[in-house]
Amino acid sequence: SERFMTRVAAEGDAVAAPEESALKSFSTIFCNLFAVWLAIAAVAAVKYPPSFTWVKSSYFTALLGALMFSVGITTTIDDFKECFKRPGAVAINFLSCYGIMPVLAFLIAKLIGAEGAILAGLVLVGSINGGQASNLCTLIAGGDVALSVLMTTSTTIGCIFMTPLICKVVLGAVVPVDALGIVVSTFQVVLAPIFLGVGLNTLAPSFCRSVAPFTPVVGVIATVLLVGASVAKCAEPIIGAGMPLQLACLALHLFGGLLGYSATSACGYDERTSRTVAIETAMKSSAFGFLLASLHFGSFNVRVPSAVSVVWMAITGSVLAV
Repeated sequence: SERFMTRVAAEGDAVAAPEESALKSFSTIFCNLFAVWLAIAAVAAVKYPPSFTWVKSSYFTALLGALMFSVGITTTIDDFKECFKRPGAVAINFLSCYGIMPVLAFLIAKLIGAEGAILAGLVLVGSINGGQASNLCTLIAGGDVALSVLMTTSTTIGCIFMTPLICKVVLGAVVPVDALGIVVSTFQVVLAPIFLGVGLNTLAPSFCRSVAPFTPVVGVIATVLLVGASVAKCAEPIIGAGMPLQLACLALHLFGGLLGYSATSACGYDERTSRTVAIETAMKSSAFGFLLASLHFGSFNVRVPSAVSVVWMAITGSVLAV
């Protein structure tokens, strides 16, 4: 019947284009091993920092832009229109990002008996916006990419007032956040590359469809370079952090993701939406946390949880994606 015809057609295509299907399967396997590549990059960066220190901070915007463009090229304007029918899912993610995560970070820090600077660093990781790599993980997971992009954008703009507020309330620390800088960065790193990708998809849909299976590879490589570079910059504090902090960061991202999933599911959303929120909640913009810690906290140790978190956040997200 119909399924048989589909299979026959698929077999015909496979015979017609063996090279393309081999490339497609390579692309799928490569992306499914995302967590493995991240773990290898993180270990290499810790053991031998020069393996990634050549990736300068000035490259970060371009790498994040490439990552977001690789996501945008698979998305259409209709995908975004569809998302506006579900503002509830975006709201749940916002509450998970700035409600569940900071509280979870504080409790985990207390649980491991973290001292001032490490506790502040963990709470800072909990109270920053969702990370751009979440959109890539959502793409690999077959989740709702347009919804993921909207969630990242809402939490990124939200961090202008939420992150300083949470740091003030929980830590008593005043974290001045450069509001205009965040808006400009959000436009450069998230919105512009996404809209370029969506624009290209609108103008040349058949071209975009043919390259779509391979675009996540670009995103994976960009993310691996970003994670490796972030880790290499503070290899010593990561080694010095010890096991309790490693486990604390892993727990923060893993349980945060699971709680995000449960909250969305409990509100009656489908598996695809719930999974998108889970990835979005678990994955924080740890590199941004590292930047804030470096700029606004006197103690060097405040930035250590962000550095450790970069690795566990990316690994947790890519595991949730598969």
